[in-house]
Amino acid sequence: MAQRLFISDLHLDPEVPDGMERFCAFLRQRASGAAELYILGDLFDHWIGDDDNRPEYQQVIGTLRTLTSTGTACRLLHGNRDFLLGRRFVRASGCQRLPDPSLVRIANQGVLLMHGDLLCTDDIPYQRFRRWVRNPLIKQLFLWQSLKRRRRIAANYRHRSIEAMTRKPSASMDVNPDTVADYLRRYQADRLIHGHTHRPGDHHLRIDQRNCMRQVLADWPPDRGEVLVEEHGRWWREPWGS
Repeated sequence: MAQRLFISDLHLDPEVPDGMERFCAFLRQRASGAAELYILGDLFDHWIGDDDNRPEYQQVIGTLRTLTSTGTACRLLHGNRDFLLGRRFVRASGCQRLPDPSLVRIANQGVLLMHGDLLCTDDIPYQRFRRWVRNPLIKQLFLWQSLKRRRRIAANYRHRSIEAMTRKPSASMDVNPDTVADYLRRYQADRLIHGHTHRPGDHHLRIDQRNCMRQVLADWPPDRGEVLVEEHGRWWREPWGS
């Protein structure tokens, strides 16, 4: 099967086992036999380091390893929740990490893959925080903490993030159209696929006399999901789960 599958924003959490099992079932059933699976960020709701060996995470890693070892290439971008996914995870799962953004060729098109948070440039406080938290020194200082302390820090961050989102204008958490156009122009891409905003949809754009497409992937609540599929130049969306 020459299909490519695109998903994003699963936000898998050991505290929500139904969501983790649903994703593993997706890997065993729908993704099995596909040529490529692209996960465009936030596979996990939080990732505090590759040394977090909770059994729920090991189940996901093992199921990914089974998929990749049977011939399906799995390509992964960091999201804003799981940017600490590292080399140990990559080796154990068989996934390939891609930089954000990444330009790939699919059916004679230049397809730009992003998580999507870089496009939300109206949210200036978040962009400042993103630059700070991804500083290699800051990341290393965090990883030097004990697992117990890292879990506490992550829980506190999630609580503060939820509070902050309730105070932000809705428009500031969506993509900036000029930023979208800048990325499509810079990479000479025909299609942009991203997640992050949890606002799935297909948007037709005109960039420098070129017809372009922006496709926003859906997030995955514990009870359902959605997959963007490409096969021989045809694109469509499929629901997954009830």
